[in-house]
Amino acid sequence: MNRTTLDLWVGLFVIAGIAALLFLALKVGSMNTVNTSDSYEVVARFENIGGLKVRAPVKSAGVVVGRVVDIRFDNERYEAAVTLRLGKHYAFPKDTSAAILTSGLLGEQYVGLAAGGDSVKLKDKDQIQLTQDAVVLENLIGQFLYGKAQEGAPQ
Repeated sequence: MNRTTLDLWVGLFVIAGIAALLFLALKVGSMNTVNTSDSYEVVARFENIGGLKVRAPVKSAGVVVGRVVDIRFDNERYEAAVTLRLGKHYAFPKDTSAAILTSGLLGEQYVGLAAGGDSVKLKDKDQIQLTQDAVVLENLIGQFLYGKAQEGAPQ
């Protein structure tokens, strides 16, 4: 094999490797969002969203049913308004609850949906009424330490 042919094969191999890495990076980076024509949006309001980010998954029963598409601060209610885009084929009852959960002890945060029992389903632009804020590890540690200090205080 001459030098030019060898260089050509090495170049093709490098290009194929870069293309494979780019493909994997897009898959791992959750670039596959829910199609806007096959989805509907609902809003959930939280007092504390912790480290929740746009494009975080929305899960129900461990299955990804949508993505977080917008997070904004409501100046009138002093809460975070989180817009969730859910797939149209996932029909949740009107009394569904939303909670900000964490994968593992220090993993990524996501929105977990727990379906209610109402026969009326959520529609586009509806609001989820029952929400549970993110658990902030620093607050839990502070409460634990404060409780221990109260136990040891003389009475």
